[in-house]
Amino acid sequence: MIQNRTKNQFGDTLFNDITNHTVMIVGVGGVGGYVVEALARFGIKHLILVDHDTVELSNINRQIVALHSTVNKQKVAVLKERVKDINPDILVTTYPVFYDATTKDMIFKEKIDFLVDAIDTITYKIDIVKSCLDNNIKFITVMGTGDKIAPEELKLVPLHQTQIDPIARVMRRKLKHHPQYKQIQTVCSFETPRALNKQGRTPTSNSFVPASAGLLAASYVIRSLQADTKDRRE
Repeated sequence: MIQNRTKNQFGDTLFNDITNHTVMIVGVGGVGGYVVEALARFGIKHLILVDHDTVELSNINRQIVALHSTVNKQKVAVLKERVKDINPDILVTTYPVFYDATTKDMIFKEKIDFLVDAIDTITYKIDIVKSCLDNNIKFITVMGTGDKIAPEELKLVPLHQTQIDPIARVMRRKLKHHPQYKQIQTVCSFETPRALNKQGRTPTSNSFVPASAGLLAASYVIRSLQADTKDRRE
């Protein structure tokens, strides 16, 4: 079995309990693609992928979904094929749509055990967080990785403890009055951006910071599912 080495870390029973969950990843680009990769290789049995984008040449420097052979293809379709090649038994559901007010109800009809927010649009990041909190869905939201070069500055921290990151700053302001504000978990870089975003300028990017953020988020998913499994047993 391809997950035997992973199973040996957790034991058969706990491993089976952890993997018998459904995880949704919203946004499967530089960060989200590595979340999908890690969870698929771990053995999660059902992944739901949400992203409307197609692969572009400019994605190749940082996105696991992006190759010259996949340019112009839907990211969720490419990742589904990749994931099935990793684990033919995995169930992969795809939504090639943009998350917004017109699609959220369709997306949230799915039974979700955990959600990873890896999109860039702050308005909808906030909406995803609120929807998860209001529907008791466990989640993690990933802050910005553009203009950063130091993966060691990434941390798993509650939103109210984030610093420096401009996306986190907006989200703190918009969500600070939510009754569950202090339960919002993030992956956030504490690195000062190398170049401040200016109107009309595309943020810089590389192959290691977004990937590291995605892997960190995936590790949090697994450890959270592990903790939930142990809690149910006790």
